Amino acid sequence: MQIDWQDLIAAFSLYLVIEGIMPFLSPTALKRAMAAFQGMSDVQLRLAGLLSMLSGVALLWFVRA
Repeated sequence: MQIDWQDLIAAFSLYLVIEGIMPFLSPTALKRAMAAFQGMSDVQLRLAGLLSMLSGVALLWFVRA
């Protein structure tokens, strides 16, 4: 299996764009969200991360299949 560097760089570029949307549009809402994350337990954060990753994998599989 060979890595397609263009696809990898394109995916990372889109990640950066998506990550930048919230602080650009509403920095106050981002600060509130970060404060809410700080109040969550490690288990809750891990579960949220797991659900996010599984959703991303499922969506990627659906789009690429």
